[in-house]
Amino acid sequence: MTEEQLYTALDSGRISKSQIDGLVLQLEEHPQLAPGLFRLVLMEDREGTFNASWTFDHLMRKQLIFLIPFIDEFTNGLAELKSESCVRPIAHVCEMLCEAYFKKKQSLFVENVKDKHLENIVTACFDWLIGPMNVAPKVFAMTSLYYLGLKFDWVHPELKQVLEVNYTAGTTGYKNRAKKTLDKLAQLEV
Repeated sequence: MTEEQLYTALDSGRISKSQIDGLVLQLEEHPQLAPGLFRLVLMEDREGTFNASWTFDHLMRKQLIFLIPFIDEFTNGLAELKSESCVRPIAHVCEMLCEAYFKKKQSLFVENVKDKHLENIVTACFDWLIGPMNVAPKVFAMTSLYYLGLKFDWVHPELKQVLEVNYTAGTTGYKNRAKKTLDKLAQLEV
């Protein structure tokens, strides 16, 4: 698969889950296309489409390691995202990245993801959590921020405050994840 073939496949109208799965299989054989796919995500965000975002999320579910060579570009691009259709899958990628770094302590991520990258994720996640997004990006942001607070001590108090303030107005999904996150934060205080 070439970059041009990837662009053509993603620009052919709304694509199905099975088409995304097919693209991901091809992309797994061509990891050099992952940075270009992310650049398409940034372009789509401005255009209001989301084929690249969905495909990027599904590729990262299978090959999160493909993110490492362009981790600077990825984390710097987070602040540009505005469209919920693009933010949702990218927030999920951030959650997977935080789990790989903090929970699983995968050496490839611990060695290559620097504080500046994590700080960009913190900023984006707080923006998504307090911004006008629907529940999914907020839920992914909560989990990411919980993990990020294990490294940056100011994050947990801020996260706790945001969750407590917004809990009553949240959806059922928001409340469920917020409660779990608040419970985990309480355990750390003991």
